[in-house]
Amino acid sequence: MNLRRILIGNPLRSEEAQHQAIGKVVALAVFASDALSSTAYATQEILIVLAAAAAISGTAVLGTSIPIAIAITILLAILTISYRQTIFSYPGGGGAYIVAHDNFGDRAAQIAGASLLVNYILTVSVSISSGVEQVASAFPALYPHRVTIAVIAIAGMTLINLRGVKESGSIFAVPTYFFIAVTMFTLLRGLFQWLTGTLNIVEDVEVLHYPASEQMQYGWFLILYAFSSGCSAITGVEAVSNGIPAFKEPRTKNAAATMIVMSSLLGTMFLGITFLANAVHAQPSEVETIISQVARAVHGSSVFYYLQLGGTAVILIMAANTAYADFPRVAALMAKDGFVPRQLAFKGSRLVFSWGIMALAIAAIILIIIFNAKTTLLIPLYAIGVFMGFTLSQFGMVRRWLRVSKFGADDEIVLAHTTMRFDPQWRIKAIINAVGGTLTFIVMCVFTYTKFTHGAWITAIVIPILVVLFIRIKKHYVDVARALSLSKRVVHPSKLPLHTVVFVDDVHMGTTHMVDFAMSLGSPWTAVHFEDNPEKSKIIQSKWQERMGEWDHPLIMHPAPFRKVSDTAAEYVRELQMEEPDTIIHVIMGQIIMHSWPSQALHANTSIGIKMALQNMKGVVVTDVPYQIRQEDVENAPPNEPSDYQVTTSVH
Repeated sequence: MNLRRILIGNPLRSEEAQHQAIGKVVALAVFASDALSSTAYATQEILIVLAAAAAISGTAVLGTSIPIAIAITILLAILTISYRQTIFSYPGGGGAYIVAHDNFGDRAAQIAGASLLVNYILTVSVSISSGVEQVASAFPALYPHRVTIAVIAIAGMTLINLRGVKESGSIFAVPTYFFIAVTMFTLLRGLFQWLTGTLNIVEDVEVLHYPASEQMQYGWFLILYAFSSGCSAITGVEAVSNGIPAFKEPRTKNAAATMIVMSSLLGTMFLGITFLANAVHAQPSEVETIISQVARAVHGSSVFYYLQLGGTAVILIMAANTAYADFPRVAALMAKDGFVPRQLAFKGSRLVFSWGIMALAIAAIILIIIFNAKTTLLIPLYAIGVFMGFTLSQFGMVRRWLRVSKFGADDEIVLAHTTMRFDPQWRIKAIINAVGGTLTFIVMCVFTYTKFTHGAWITAIVIPILVVLFIRIKKHYVDVARALSLSKRVVHPSKLPLHTVVFVDDVHMGTTHMVDFAMSLGSPWTAVHFEDNPEKSKIIQSKWQERMGEWDHPLIMHPAPFRKVSDTAAEYVRELQMEEPDTIIHVIMGQIIMHSWPSQALHANTSIGIKMALQNMKGVVVTDVPYQIRQEDVENAPPNEPSDYQVTTSVH
């Protein structure tokens, strides 16, 4: 417990939750780091597609990246306005999942939820991998160790997030704002050099090689392909709408303002990096990233180059924090609806959804190991889930506006997550959402088609599998609720006879506690020992007669010829049930509790195995009677006192 408090802090009381809310400055660092970090690789994804076409056509098509970036920025503006509408319509957060649930029902909600959960797992994997690649661009010797570095980074980020949203946000605010500062400085300096004719052309770039199967002709489909690839720049835009409950009051107003600032910074940096990449003739490379080439052309080998790469690497790693903020919240909403395990809705000692944080970390580590921490391999998996969530959210909002268009001025419907009332601006809002939904749907389709053989097929399979899993989990909870329901049953309480059985493994102080407890119940009880060791059993029988004789209860010796105590115990209880069919069998077991977990680990603790063997037997109740041995008990024990506890045996 002391180690736990050192690592994640002291527990917080439930009423302290309101003090854990974050303001706009910290919120920008928490929810915008994912979107802002995508500027580090979005331009590169556009240039990879264009360079592949240029390799076979021989035409200079890299300049097309600028109008493509402008089109993506326009889509960013549409999505920003659209999600701003979502924030005010669904102030409880949840984004695409809640919108789909309220407007399309369970199945659409499950698809949206699966898309969001996959998206956030991949956010951690992609951002951490890309951050490690940025570091390797400056220090190539680290490249072979990128998987290990990535796993360590995830472990550290998980630990920080377990400390709480407010504390983790405060920690990550500094690197986020540092990245914004150094990137804006690089863009302004680069623009000044371009205007004055002093901007250098980047040299000594090891250009990426394109196999023949990946080469393509320049045309409209190629432009759409490059547009779709570059749309990785707008991933993370929905993060604010998912995490509204984390904001200070007024939550919706603060969340909307944060989204506007985030999108403005994102659009500016994305356009600036794309423009400078063209100006310095940057090209895709396996060894050096586009942003590294831009910074090298602008700053040379000065300290500012390393500050830019350091800031980029940090923001890419910090981008995972957006997923840590949103994945647990979405998972908790789904858990409350019964689509994922209920444990994901439980808050830990620091008022965060600890189970969700741990699940996210484990899944991301598995992906990084499988895909060797390579961003290019992970991004095809990434974008499909993102744009599927975008599409469901946008069309869900269109359906909402069409529904409220039929309301009267005073009509109002209160749903689980929102209140619907007439909006005189429903037409323009529906058009904005419809345009955004159509564009994101096109991007999703193009991305699925062009990246299907590159790994997108995995996401196309995983999301339906998750939906089926959600359906099964929901059915399980519904079935359990029906089985436990008393609504249509007449229950007549009855007092059944009770037979208590004390399982005795040895005779010592812990045994007397078990017997005292059995006698306090006032029902018949039997003491039983399972003979898994004949020599030991004789000693135990002798000690029982000598030290427990005043209770006038014999110790029944039950043979265990195969030394499997748990199976023998279950067999004995079944025999009792056959002899006394209408009796509740109450099994009492002892448990030695040591003063520290290393000491506890030295004891066999076989009660766990016996409980597992008995738990499915109807009419059987199991009770543990602990006997605590503290350090002072050990220190104060008489040194020459004969031992009643056989250290070579286990305790039931």
